[in-house]
Amino acid sequence: MNRGGSSPSAAANYLLCTNCRKVLQKIILLPLLHNSQAAALSTPTSTSNLQVFCKDKRIRVSQPLTRGPSAFIPEKEVFQANTVDERTNFLVEEYSTSGRLDNITQVMSLHTQYLESFLRSQFYMLRMDGPLPLPHRHYIAIMAAARHQCSYLINMHVDEFLKTGGIAEWLNGLEYVPQRLKNLNEINKLLAHRPWLITKEHIQKLVKTGENNWSLPELVHAVVLLAHYHALASFVFGSGINPERGPEISNGFRLISVNNFCVCDLANDNNIENASLTGNSFGIVDSLSELEALMERMKRLHEEREDEDASQEEMTTRFEKEKKESLFVVSGDTFHSFPHSDFEDDMIITSDVSRYIEDPGFGYEDFARRGEEHLPTFRAQDYTWENHGFSLVNRLYSDIGHLLDEKFRMVYSLTYNTMATHEDVDTTMLRRALFNYVHCMFGIRYDDYDYGEVNQLLERSLKVYIKTVTCYPERTTKRMYDSYWHQFKHSEKVHVNLLLMEARMQAELLYALRAITRYLT
Repeated sequence: MNRGGSSPSAAANYLLCTNCRKVLQKIILLPLLHNSQAAALSTPTSTSNLQVFCKDKRIRVSQPLTRGPSAFIPEKEVFQANTVDERTNFLVEEYSTSGRLDNITQVMSLHTQYLESFLRSQFYMLRMDGPLPLPHRHYIAIMAAARHQCSYLINMHVDEFLKTGGIAEWLNGLEYVPQRLKNLNEINKLLAHRPWLITKEHIQKLVKTGENNWSLPELVHAVVLLAHYHALASFVFGSGINPERGPEISNGFRLISVNNFCVCDLANDNNIENASLTGNSFGIVDSLSELEALMERMKRLHEEREDEDASQEEMTTRFEKEKKESLFVVSGDTFHSFPHSDFEDDMIITSDVSRYIEDPGFGYEDFARRGEEHLPTFRAQDYTWENHGFSLVNRLYSDIGHLLDEKFRMVYSLTYNTMATHEDVDTTMLRRALFNYVHCMFGIRYDDYDYGEVNQLLERSLKVYIKTVTCYPERTTKRMYDSYWHQFKHSEKVHVNLLLMEARMQAELLYALRAITRYLT
C-alpha cells in the first residue's frame, strides 16, 4: 500500500492500493477536546498537536470497506437472516454486553442455535459472578486480541473496560497496569501461538509470586478469557467482520479510525496470498465438478470405512504424515521469502497495539518443524476435554465448564443435512475432518481417527484458509475466503469458521488445563 497525493498534506490523508489502484481516504476521529485544543488542531500546522493529544489514547481500526457486517458476505444474506429470525434479537437483549446487535452477532446469527450457546458462555465470562473483577476481564480480552492485532475486538473491549469502571490510564499500555496483570504476558503469548510449550512451571510461576500471585480459580478464568478471544479473533478475520460504524465516545475520548485496507486485499498481504494460491496445485476447477467430486470422495470413504480395519500403527503413520504435510501449507518459508517492505502496513498496525503485549514478533511455528527436536504428540485420549478438562475447569470456575461443553457440542453436531445444493447429506465426516485438522496443526492426535480422510476431504486451498485463519488470522484475505467451496453458501462457510474457532479454543484449553493438572499433581 503506497501513499499518494499531490502535496505532503494531501499525501498524509490518502493511501493508494498497489493492487487495484483504488485511492483510500484516511479518517481520523479525534479525542473529545477542549475548545482551545480543537482550535489548535484545526490549523494547518496541527499535525504535531494531534500526535501529542492522541498518542496515548488511540487504537487503530479500519473503516468499513463494504456495507453490512462482513466484507466477505453480501449484506442482504445476513440481513435476511436477521429479519427472519426474531430469536436473534431476543438473544442480544438477554446476553449482549454492549446492548446492541454488533457485526459479529449478525454474522453468527446465520446459525442461531450456535449463537445462543456462544452468547450465553461469553456473557457468563464477562458479566456473571466469577473470580475476576469486571474491568480485569475486559483488559485480559484486550491483551488476547492484541496478539493478533485484532483492532475490532480491542476497540470493543476498550469501551467495555471503561464502562465497567476500568482505570483509563491502563489503556496507555502494560507499563501502567498492576504487575499481576502483566504477569499474564507469557501465558497469553504461548496460548495464542504455541500452546504446546505451556508447562506446569508456567502455572507455578503465576500462582507462587508473592503479593502478585494468582489463585487457581482466577487463573482458570483468565485462561478461558484468553483462549476465547484468541479464537474469536480467528472468527473476526476469517469472516471479514467489518468495524462497527460510528465509533462511540467513551470517558472523554474517541477511538482513532484509520483505513489501511482495500476491499481487494483486506489483510495487506497480496504477495503472500498470491504465492500460496497461484501454484499449480490450485488449478481453477469448475465449481460444480468440485462439489460433485467432494460428494463422491465422501461416499467412497464411507464405503471404505466398512471394509478397512487399519491397525493402530497405520493410523499413527497417517497422523504423522498429515502433520508433516501441514508444514507445506502456507509455510513460514513462504512468508519470509518476501522483502520486509511487503509488511510495512502490518508493522504499522503492530506498533499501535503492541502496548498491550510483550514480544510482538513471537508467532505461530509449525508443531512439526523441520530439522528441530521432535515434540511429543498430545494424545487426546490421555487428556480429553470430556474426562479431564471439563471437570477441572468446572471445579475451579463454577458452571463455565457446562457452558463451554454445550458450545463445543453444539458446533460439532450442528448440521442442516445439506451441502450447497444437495439435501439429505450426512456431513459428520466433513465436520470432523475440519475440527481434527486444526488439532493436528496444534499437535493433538485422536487414536480412533483416520487422518487419511483429511487429505481426501480438504482441498489444498481450504487447508491454506484453515491454517491462516487458525494460526495467523490477521493475514486472512477475501480471496482466501473465496478460493474454496465455490458452490457453497456463505452460511456454510460461516459454519466452517465456527468449527475452526471452537477447535482452536479447545486446543488452547487442553494444553493449559493439562499444565494446571500437572501442577496440582
